[in-house]
Formats: sequence, structure tokens, C-alpha cells
Amino acid sequence: MAITLENVGIAVRDLDETVAFFTDLGLTVVGQDTVSGEWADTAVGLDGKHARIAMLQTPDGHGRLELFEYIHPDAIETEPTLPNEIGMHRVAFQVDDIDAALAIAARHGCVPLRGVADYQDVYRLSYLRGPSGIIVMLAQDLRRGP
Repeated sequence: MAITLENVGIAVRDLDETVAFFTDLGLTVVGQDTVSGEWADTAVGLDGKHARIAMLQTPDGHGRLELFEYIHPDAIETEPTLPNEIGMHRVAFQVDDIDAALAIAARHGCVPLRGVADYQDVYRLSYLRGPSGIIVMLAQDLRRGP
């Protein structure tokens, strides 16, 4: 059986705000829609599911994020995920200039949780809290030239 990763889905408070954040980082919107109906209820396992969605893609075409803002049922607010909690808690991107990426994130009010770390002169990395509390990891591979 062949398997490939299709996308990572993330529920958000404000779809427009979150799309703006990720497109400023360099992702591209490849589709937007409003979804509802029996098929959506069955696929997701929620009765009366109605959501606005946006599919974003990384420039290399390999990574996709599906962002969704629930219209019905009401979204459930939770405490922001911590890096050591069990379950899915972050999305990671490799960037060619972490300082430039962090400057873009800062324009959206998103700053590193602690700072920028250097891992054995191989990677510079940072976790930041993005829109809707999403933890975003940015990593710059120092072995790649400028």
C-alpha cells in the first residue's frame, strides 16, 4: 500500500487572519470554500458541520495546510498547547532566513516562545505562537548557503 501525506488540518479562530500570517511567510492559497452537508458530517464525525476552509501550499509543492474556521457547531476554545503535551501541537517549516521569517511573524504579533536556538551549528530554530495559538517552528539549515 502506498501512502503520502495529504495535509495537516488546523482549526482556527479567524480564517482570514491565519491565512494572512501563513501567506506572508510564503505559503500560497490553492483553494477556499465553505463546506457543509451530509458528506462533511460523515467525514468529520460532527452533525451540522459548517466551516470556512482554506488550503495553503508551501512553495515547493510538497506541504499543505488545511485551515478551517467553524461556523457550526461552535468552535471550542482550549488552552494553548504546550510543547510537551501529548498529541499534535506544532507545524514546522524550513526557511532560508529565520530572522526575516521572524520579522514577518512579528508583524502579526507573533514572537518566539523563548528565542532562537543554535543546534550544533547545523540549524537555527525557534518556536513561536501563531494565530489561534498554533505553535509554529521555524528552522534554518545553516549547511545551505545564503
